[in-house]
Order: sequence, then structure tokens, then C-alpha cells
Amino acid sequence: MSGIFCSLRQLSVTYRRGKNNATALDRIDLDIAAGERLAIIGESGSGKSTLARALAGLLPEGTKVTGEMLWPALGHPPRPGRDFGFVFQDPGTSLNPVLTIGEQIAEGARRHLGLGWKQASIRAEELLGRVRMPQPDKAMRAFPHQLSGGQRQRVAIAAAIAARPALLIADEATSALDVVVQAEIVRLLDGLVREDGMTLLFITHDIALASGFVDRIAVFRDAHLVEAGPVRSVLSAPVSNYTAALIASHRDLATPPLIELAP
Repeated sequence: MSGIFCSLRQLSVTYRRGKNNATALDRIDLDIAAGERLAIIGESGSGKSTLARALAGLLPEGTKVTGEMLWPALGHPPRPGRDFGFVFQDPGTSLNPVLTIGEQIAEGARRHLGLGWKQASIRAEELLGRVRMPQPDKAMRAFPHQLSGGQRQRVAIAAAIAARPALLIADEATSALDVVVQAEIVRLLDGLVREDGMTLLFITHDIALASGFVDRIAVFRDAHLVEAGPVRSVLSAPVSNYTAALIASHRDLATPPLIELAP
């Protein structure tokens, strides 16, 4: 890791809902290092997904945003599809049911890398191999409904990295999957960001899942950043009682060890 990829200063996001306003992020200060794997942890409504959408420029029209989002590594706000890739919880929201898998992955490479369809299709098949899809050549001709949930998520990841983005945002990308497939997707994401030198923002409510492979953890609660720091520090000496409670909730006889780090 070297340098700051993104710097947030006093970032606040308020949704306008009729006559009422709802603050989703409240004066967030957070630096994201270039090349790091950062987990954003929090329960539903904590603001973690709003943070992802704010970074990606995907907030609803009429949303009030104050504070600063600085991009030292890029020099400009990230361009969707080119500078960042986004993997959603439900791949059904990002895959077109009437286009083949190959067409959907190749489109990103064609549009953002300037490739012709032949070259883009070759890249799409290579990406399917990288995300460990069985028989990539056949998967190219398949439609989303012909794949399992885990396979669709692999396709969504392939599409997200088709244009070689610098930032990959995975927003609850494993929460709809069973625990075995969750582990496979986490290993896949970890390998891809390491190989390509991407910065990863891994958003989840599951601190145990994230702690096994990320570099740092940022904990959100009720629109506030509760604490942030290296994995070892946060797990061994949490500053916040809320973080301590999240960790404690995973320490029971039915739960695997919270973290397994190489010496």
C-alpha cells in the first residue's frame, strides 16, 4: 500500500423523504489507502451502503451531500465502470436477463477499454476463467437464469473488473449466499485485488467474515464512524463498546475462530 486513494472529510449524506430528512452519514472522516482491503462493518441502517454509493456517485437524486471526497490517487472523481467496479448483494440487479453472460462482461471492456467485440469477448472469457467459472466457453453463451446464485455473483465480479478498475466495491456481495459459497467468493475477491493491485471496499454486517482477509476495519453505527484501524488492533483492543459487542457475538461454541492470520 502506498499513498491515499480516497480521503473523506466531514462527509454527511441526508436523504430527503417528503417533508422529513434522514441523515445516513454524519460527518465522516476516513482515509482509504491505495491498494488496501478495507472492510466497512455495520448493521442495517448504519450508513455503510450509503458510503459505498456516495463514493460511486450512485446516490438518489435530491440527496444532500456535504463535506469533501478527495481522490489523490486519481486526481478526479472515479468514473463508473472505468475507475471503479461495483458488486451488489443481488447479482440479479446488475445482470440483464435477456443478454448472454459473454455479452454482459464484454460490454464493459468494449466501452471503457476501446476494444472491438472480438477482443472484448476474448477478455470476457479470460475473466470467467479468472473468477473460476466452470467451462468458461459454455458460460459465455449462457443466460443468468441458467446459473446458480454463486455463479451469477462470479459473473458480476467478472463484469465489475472488466475495465481494470482501480477500486472494487463489494456491497454485501456474499450475504445472500450460503457459508461455503461465501468463503469461496471471499477468497476470489482477495485473490483478484492482490493480483491486480486494486483497492477493495468490502461492505458487510459480518465482522468475522471480513476479519479473515482485510487489512483494516471501519465500524459504522447509526450514521457515525465508530472506530477504524488495523484488523489486529480493532479485534484485540476495540475502542468502542459497540465494536466489542460485535466481536463478542461471534465468540460461541458454534462459531468458527474469528480470525486466522498468517504469522
